[in-house]
Amino acid sequence: MKSMIVSRKKMAIIIAIGSVITVTSCKQNPLSPGTEFMPDMYRGPALETYGESAFFKDNLSSRKTVEGTVSRGSDPSSSFSYKNAIYQYANNIAGYDSAGVYLKNPLLATEQNIAEGKNLFSKFCDVCHGADGKGNGRLVEIGKFPSPGAFVPKLAMGLNEGKMYHSITYGKGLMGSHASQVSKEERWKLVLYINELIKQAGGNLAIAVDSTTTTNKAK
Repeated sequence: MKSMIVSRKKMAIIIAIGSVITVTSCKQNPLSPGTEFMPDMYRGPALETYGESAFFKDNLSSRKTVEGTVSRGSDPSSSFSYKNAIYQYANNIAGYDSAGVYLKNPLLATEQNIAEGKNLFSKFCDVCHGADGKGNGRLVEIGKFPSPGAFVPKLAMGLNEGKMYHSITYGKGLMGSHASQVSKEERWKLVLYINELIKQAGGNLAIAVDSTTTTNKAK
C-alpha cells in the first residue's frame, strides 16, 4: 500500500514537470527548436550565402578551396590543361600586363559557350556592370557602388581577354576576386560573352592593344 502511494507521488511529480516544460515551451520563439539533449552535431549552424561569420578571422562564411585543389571531373593527368595548370600571373601590375600580352582564350566562341557566358554574367556581373555592360547595374543605380564604367571606352586603355581573365581571377579596383565563384572555364566563357557585348556596342575585344605592355614577359 505504501509503495503504491509512493508510485503515485512519483507519477504526479513527473506529470507536473512535464506540464511545466510544455507550458514554458509554448512561450518560446516559435522558430526555435527548443532545448535539445545530445544533438550529436545533427544540426549545423545556418550561415547566409556570402554572409559574415565570426568563426573565421576574415569574417567570410564562404571559404576558398585549398590551394592546388583539382576540381572534380577534371583530368589531373593532363598537366598542360588550363583547368589544372597553376595560374602563373601574379596579382600585381606586372602580372596584369603579362596576362594581357600572353594569356589567350582557349575556348571557341561557339553559341553554347557564349550563351553560358551570358548566363554567368547575369548571375555575377550585371548587378554592377549592367545587363548591356554600360556600368549601370542595379547596385550602381541605388547608390551602393560607383559605376565601373562601360566596357567599350576601356578598349582605348588596352582591355583584352587576358586582362579580363586576370581581373576576374584576382579582382581589380572595387571589384573583388571571383575565383571562388566561377571556375577557370567559366571565366573564359564570361570573357567570350563580354566580347559579344563590346561588339554590340561597336567595338571588338580582339583588336584591343595596349602598347605599354608589349615588352613585358610572362613570369
